[in-house]
Amino acid sequence: MPSDAVETVPADTVEAPDRRLHPWSWLFVLVAQLKQFIVPLVAVFFFGQRADNNELWPLIGVGVLALISVLQYFTYRYRIGSDGITIRSGWLHRSRREIPFARIHNVVVQQSLLHRLFGVAELRLESAGGQKPEAQMRVLRMDDALALEQLIRHRGQVPAPDVIDAPRDEVLLALSPGELVRLGLISNRGLIVIGGAFAGASQYNSRLIPNLFESWGEALFGWAGTHHFGPAQYVLAAASLLLAFVALLRLLSIVLALLQYYGFTLSEHGRRLTVERGLLARTRTSAARRRIQAWTLHEGVLHRWFKRRSLHIDSAVGEQQGQPQRALRELAPIATPQACDDLIRHLLPADAGWDALDWQPLHPRAWRRLCKPGVVFALIATIALTWRFGGWGLLALLWAPWSIYAARQHARRAGYSLNARLIALRGGWWSRYWRFAELDKLQALRLERTPFDRHHGMATLWLDTAGASALAPPLRIRYIAEADARALYTRLARTLAQRKLQW
Repeated sequence: MPSDAVETVPADTVEAPDRRLHPWSWLFVLVAQLKQFIVPLVAVFFFGQRADNNELWPLIGVGVLALISVLQYFTYRYRIGSDGITIRSGWLHRSRREIPFARIHNVVVQQSLLHRLFGVAELRLESAGGQKPEAQMRVLRMDDALALEQLIRHRGQVPAPDVIDAPRDEVLLALSPGELVRLGLISNRGLIVIGGAFAGASQYNSRLIPNLFESWGEALFGWAGTHHFGPAQYVLAAASLLLAFVALLRLLSIVLALLQYYGFTLSEHGRRLTVERGLLARTRTSAARRRIQAWTLHEGVLHRWFKRRSLHIDSAVGEQQGQPQRALRELAPIATPQACDDLIRHLLPADAGWDALDWQPLHPRAWRRLCKPGVVFALIATIALTWRFGGWGLLALLWAPWSIYAARQHARRAGYSLNARLIALRGGWWSRYWRFAELDKLQALRLERTPFDRHHGMATLWLDTAGASALAPPLRIRYIAEADARALYTRLARTLAQRKLQW
């Protein structure tokens, strides 16, 4: 396939020729299928009965998967038209899919290490709310994938002419290796590696982890006993082991941050944002600015120590549980507060007023609602521990005053703000967040009052947008005075009825 195959398609061509995927695409389809069947194939190969020649079944299975992959290559066609892409696939069960450029909300160009060795890439086209990609092309030449992304970038939106003629991408944020080291120190990605290792070991042998801890414990205590450790030495040894474990977690987090975000670049071309990142596997995700539905600005304790924040967005692309992230989510995995504010001001409408929000407090008794779960938990834990351990169980009551103190701090910091273009809320104490959305992106409102809310004269207002992330705090204004909640609900309902939804 020539490298400029996509770019040479005339804009007004209707009957464009059908195109195939890359000749090596069957190999990548086979690899993807083997990942799903590798466990049963290995199990049959190593644990099958040799007398029954079961060791041949894995080879037969691989042969069948290879045949299916080759058939998929020969039966998969795509055609680039003036308004969209037509995809034909299937041998016995044939299908034809029409994907208009205007319906493509997100474009993902992904390269694993194997892709990079062959100079190819996987292209995924996403639409709003879809649980799977509209099209998943395994695989195209890298230059063809980028050319098709460029084509969608121009035809899949209706920008002003001067935007179309923009000469090059404008880099909005680029992360240096030093910033990625800070990201690794701040995040807890090392726990993912530890958790995955424990889960894999438990699947292989359920007694492996307990036996390992028992053997380590016997070796450590035996060594300490031979050296006649006292209480102080035991405390020092335990603290040293804890520090070593924390250092290992942070080291793993730094490695993962470098692998996932090396070369992170957020750029803008016209009205479209593109994020490119990855050390071994490279991912390039592109989405139109108008697809941004909501924003989340996050600042944890370690963020404040390093004077950093993170900025995430919700876009109008659905996520499938158990599948890797497809939509454009992270605008700034880590950045200074000033850089985050600059990004927000640049991407929001000029009259959004992000820098001049008038924050309103929660209900004066909101802390009572916030502390209730912690106090109830402390009482239940005290009863259970006292019944089991006697008077020592009363120590669990100390959780109640801590819950009250934490609830007061949360209620003191929380608040909401509304202007002509933006609805925003903030919350958190140790870990703080700001969550906001344009009024034109709101889809539905819900006013909620529990019996406890009615007792205290307060209410909660839920705000719905498309593509809400499960990892982000919900877009809701909790525990405000009932009169304020009803007035806010009426004002927003009137605004939503008068304005057109910006999808």
